[in-house]
Amino acid sequence: MNYIILDLEWNQGNEQKEKQLKELPFEIIEIGAVKLNSRMEICDSFHELIRPQVYKEMHYMTKKLLQLDMDELQDSRDFPEVIRSFLAWCGTEEFMFGTWGPQDLTELQRNMKYFGLPPLSPRPLKFYDVQKLFSIAFEDKKSRRNLEYAVDYLALSKDVPFHRALSDAYYTGRVLEKIKDPQVLQKVSFDGFNVPHNKRDEIHIVFDDYAKYISREFSDKGELLADKEVASTKCYLCHRNLKRKIRWFTPNGKHYYSVSYCEKHGYMKGKIRIRKADDDGVYAVKTMKFISEEEAAEIFQKKERAREIRRIKRHKEAAGEE
Repeated sequence: MNYIILDLEWNQGNEQKEKQLKELPFEIIEIGAVKLNSRMEICDSFHELIRPQVYKEMHYMTKKLLQLDMDELQDSRDFPEVIRSFLAWCGTEEFMFGTWGPQDLTELQRNMKYFGLPPLSPRPLKFYDVQKLFSIAFEDKKSRRNLEYAVDYLALSKDVPFHRALSDAYYTGRVLEKIKDPQVLQKVSFDGFNVPHNKRDEIHIVFDDYAKYISREFSDKGELLADKEVASTKCYLCHRNLKRKIRWFTPNGKHYYSVSYCEKHGYMKGKIRIRKADDDGVYAVKTMKFISEEEAAEIFQKKERAREIRRIKRHKEAAGEE
């Protein structure tokens, strides 16, 4: 297994001069990557600038961050040529992508779709979110630091400037090299640009301390929440259907929570995140995790607060109608 650690830089529309396209909000103008072998050692690199086809003006924030002028891109190849070379460089051996944060693979696939190229995968793409892995390995599992913070934390040498594609890919690879715990490296992420097309392609994965499920696409939230698999609260260790102590509820219309009880393993929290698919449908990312009785009580209080907020809102709406 090789690891392709990728970083992208992109430009965007400047509303005063160029309208930003909904189907391509960010146009990739630079790609950098390093290849790690099975021993997590950097063994090769790829870098290329890309001639823009959509946005002809450099956004002022892009120019400031990258110190890059539009004229410097004009002699470069266009996106389809560069991405074909990049994928050829990735090789035919099995590999997995890695990025700092979750956005790069989404924007890469969005650019590929816009330019009529075949997708990297017909279903959610497994990858290493090194930013998340750094937090799990060295901090509180929840914080999300910038790349330079991680480099400083690990006392890595700063050989090249930050905020260019190849240098940031290089530093991301160096951080990944320092993560040795196999349980941390088990925590793969999934890019959801391409949602499962059918039930067979849905993602079910169990980690050491929680389980994740990524559903197929539904036309709307009502259809999604009515699906038996989405709403199920089966124990992911003993595979028993569990009785819910707290039925699914939402405090905000986007995240749904439940608590079930397994006689063998205890209280289990369910969380459903509803996400928009690229073609305006929706899909679910559900996580199941065992929690303490105290944590279950906190979720009950969250449900009561959400119920009270809805009651107050209905009261205000009724008063306004009168």
